[in-house]
Amino acid sequence: MTEPRTSRRYLAAITAVTLAAVGVAAPSDAAAAPGWHKGVPPIATPWTAQVGPSNALPEYPRPQLVRGKWQNLNGVWEFAKADVGQAVPTGQSLGERVLVPYPIESALSGIQRHEDRMWYRRTFTVPAGWQVGAGKQRLKLHFGAVDYDAKVFVNGTQVATHRGGYDGFDIDVTDALAATGPQELIVWAEDLTDATGQPIGKQRRVSDRGIFYQGSSGIWQTVWMEPVAAAGITDLGLTPDLAGKALRLTANTDQQQGLTVRAVARENGRVVGRATGATGAEFRVPVPKARLWSPDDPFLYDLEVTLLNGTKVVDTVTSYFGMREIGTKKGADGKLRIALNGTITFNMATLDQGFWPDGLNTAPTDAGLKFDLQQHKVMGFNAVRKHIKVEPDRWYYWADKLGLLVWQDMPAANTGPIPVEWREQFESELHEIVREHRSWTSIIAWVPFNEGWGEWDRAATGRIADAVKAQDPSRLVNAHSGVNCCNSKGDSGRGDVIDHHQYLGPATPAPDATRVSIDGEHGGFGLKVSNHMWFGDGQAYEMEPDSATLTRKYVENQKAVIGSARSCGISAAIYTQITDVEGELNGFWTYDRQVRKMDFAQVRAVNKEIIAKADGSAGNTPQPPPGTPGLTGVAAYPFEGTTEDAAGDHDATLVGGPVYGEGRNGEGLVLDGSTQYADTGAPVLNTASDYTASAWVKLDKADGTFQTVVSQDGANTSDFFLQYSGADQRFAMSFAGVRALGPVKPEVGRWYHLAGVRDSVKGELRLYVDGVQAGAVSACQPQAAPTGTTVIGRGKYGGNPVDYLDGTVDQVRLYDRALSAAEIQQLYASGS
Repeated sequence: MTEPRTSRRYLAAITAVTLAAVGVAAPSDAAAAPGWHKGVPPIATPWTAQVGPSNALPEYPRPQLVRGKWQNLNGVWEFAKADVGQAVPTGQSLGERVLVPYPIESALSGIQRHEDRMWYRRTFTVPAGWQVGAGKQRLKLHFGAVDYDAKVFVNGTQVATHRGGYDGFDIDVTDALAATGPQELIVWAEDLTDATGQPIGKQRRVSDRGIFYQGSSGIWQTVWMEPVAAAGITDLGLTPDLAGKALRLTANTDQQQGLTVRAVARENGRVVGRATGATGAEFRVPVPKARLWSPDDPFLYDLEVTLLNGTKVVDTVTSYFGMREIGTKKGADGKLRIALNGTITFNMATLDQGFWPDGLNTAPTDAGLKFDLQQHKVMGFNAVRKHIKVEPDRWYYWADKLGLLVWQDMPAANTGPIPVEWREQFESELHEIVREHRSWTSIIAWVPFNEGWGEWDRAATGRIADAVKAQDPSRLVNAHSGVNCCNSKGDSGRGDVIDHHQYLGPATPAPDATRVSIDGEHGGFGLKVSNHMWFGDGQAYEMEPDSATLTRKYVENQKAVIGSARSCGISAAIYTQITDVEGELNGFWTYDRQVRKMDFAQVRAVNKEIIAKADGSAGNTPQPPPGTPGLTGVAAYPFEGTTEDAAGDHDATLVGGPVYGEGRNGEGLVLDGSTQYADTGAPVLNTASDYTASAWVKLDKADGTFQTVVSQDGANTSDFFLQYSGADQRFAMSFAGVRALGPVKPEVGRWYHLAGVRDSVKGELRLYVDGVQAGAVSACQPQAAPTGTTVIGRGKYGGNPVDYLDGTVDQVRLYDRALSAAEIQQLYASGS
């Protein structure tokens, strides 16, 4: 008996122009095919009817490392549910038929149900011309992906085990082969999905009809085999080096010693560089006067790599690469931004889930797989976020060929913290996914965590981001997409990116000295299209009545992205999403890829406008006027019980019956937290520019209830809130969803001096408590001109009055500029 081997994934690299069929699908047992019947999905794609036993993803599956001899093992296999502890069904025919590589829950598989454990079985014959065995060639068996745990048996011998639903594995099965005739291949798979701590992305055993979808179990990527020399090339590491005018190349083999690697790079058939090096060690292939890869010109060089033993050719593979570099650069406006090939390049992307109504995790055909990426280009996008899923290699090949910048997520575990016993596995799979995908030109960023799903510790998140950056320093690392959201443990401060999510958005985080900022998710406008919905119904973050309204909302939302990019300095924006998915109806396309939901000409125009204008130009931030000098301000409300005092200060109109009582300096206005407030009768502050609001306040309660000291009504929500935040139980200077917080909970019955500053040049809100800066937060998005009156003692949210003050307010002062820290200290000291 041959000892089981722990499988490995051999990453490598294709000739970009030689992806036409280099192999053909090998049919399984003739008796198996009649028993397979395609299921009926709730809705069908344009490619559903094209799928059958003879053409189940027949394309060459590994476009970055190509050999001429191979055989596709996709097609109809035998299938059965597996019981716990069941013996391997060697030599036994299984009772059902499944179409590989479609997950068993999918209609295309023919099974269309979930099983925790399952058996797959088929036979294959090794072509005599491959010369496998007898010390000549070895037979490699390749699995693109099996979800989640797998065991592989050849002729009754266990040849491999593998854990992980998104990374591939390869097995040398030579020693388990029979001398002649058919070879039996059996695969056992177990997938408990969300019942464990395993990485699952958006998969659930049962869809929640919301943001989580029907799971995909078992074999879901291509199975194939090829003959390989005993010392054959297993893996190519390709890293472009623009400064060095070269490609950095590492070729790994099964036997590293005593062999030489020869590499030849070609541009449209013309040799541009050649070099030799040792196996397993990096060497440089010259690429002088490189034609750089970009979304506008996705040019790819061909690469031929030959393994030599002296002068004897041991192995030859073809591959390809693009010359591009991703990094960061300060714009003329001083903000740190993403740069492609040294040029600031705004990443305008969609959220791409990669689910299909007929194949679930697996696209029905290669044309379908390509389709979603093509539509990104049609709509003027230059980037795509592959959202907590890993795709087959051909998806990344098409991204390379079409020219899209890919942000690659690590598939998340469940939304709660990953159990202790699963954390090492999560990290192991993350690093394996990075290793397998490190040579794709299109991938420019790694994203370990999304919205805190699975996150167990902020320090651990930072450590993981550092480890990924050490593994691949050539790309950006986004430690935590949506760090402001959901289950997040907070900003670890690590990685290259600050990433906020905001629906409907866009998000407006500002870059810091070492990290760029992006809008990692926004948008989510939805539209129902009859007869093209998975459940016959669904939802979105905001539903629209028709395509014209949906398009208008998209364009308006994207115009705001321009403002966020120019004023706040975001380097990317990711719109949710390219297609509907199950109950989510916020796609550009319906889930079945049958109906466009927007006017793509308008979509393309605004996307192109964003990319053109978000270039880091100087002068993007309007400079505010100098404002009124001194500490008198443009209005003051001393609440002395008179209509006007000698200094010309004014009281406001009292609403709801508040009374005058003992104040911080003379009288103050006492409010009971019900419906009482003071209305100034005018929009005193120009919220489109800089301003400051200050007041003395004494709270009568400090619990989980919000209380507003000073605000100014907007069309729907207050333009700002100088407030007590009940959610944080601290004072705050806020916009809706953005708060500069004080450090501690205030005491009831004590007077505090509050000052809230809006600084549009720095893009900040600042809070001062008793003359000292207590908090600051990025709030760089320009505000609209004022639409409502300045009010004291309440706020406005969702069109309704809210957050009434329960306490006493005194000496409210308003300024048409951002006061300095020294001025606020002086104001506090004066008691005004």
